Amino acid sequence: MSSDTPANVQIGPDSVLTGRETFRRFFSERDPAVVIGAHCYLQDLQLALGKRACLRVGDHVFAAHLIILAEEEVSIGSRVFISFNVVLADADFHPIEPAARIADAIALSPVAHGRVRPPIATAPVRIDDDVWIGPNVTILKGVHIGAGAFIEPGAMVTRDVPARARVLGNPAQIIGEV
Repeated sequence: MSSDTPANVQIGPDSVLTGRETFRRFFSERDPAVVIGAHCYLQDLQLALGKRACLRVGDHVFAAHLIILAEEEVSIGSRVFISFNVVLADADFHPIEPAARIADAIALSPVAHGRVRPPIATAPVRIDDDVWIGPNVTILKGVHIGAGAFIEPGAMVTRDVPARARVLGNPAQIIGEV
């Protein structure tokens, strides 16, 4: 672990995290907040973890230019391949209802004067073992990717993917079985 790795991050043996921006937006107060298994290579990883967020990564995981946006929980199983420019997000990060969105914008502004943000919907993202995720994929809140699934490049995954399913499109649709 390097000196700029937060104390609440656990990195398994023979695992490597690279990236100048990895912990720039890391605010999790959980302990541990991040647990990375053994023999993982996470190249140019970017984490945006809120105060209550956690990330769990199994063993033998490869990812390049992965962005994880979490307010609650993201878990990635073992032997998972994640190609370039994939985004995993467990929240919308803003309210959907217009009046709440305005209140949120005011609470985040320089003139907030202690205003509290409205609640934001979150749901864990779970990726099981032996999953392959192609480049430029986005996986949104509450999605569970079953073991052995194959996510085609560019897919926008908005609902659960069964084990060994092959999905493609926006929104992602099952196109076959692996």
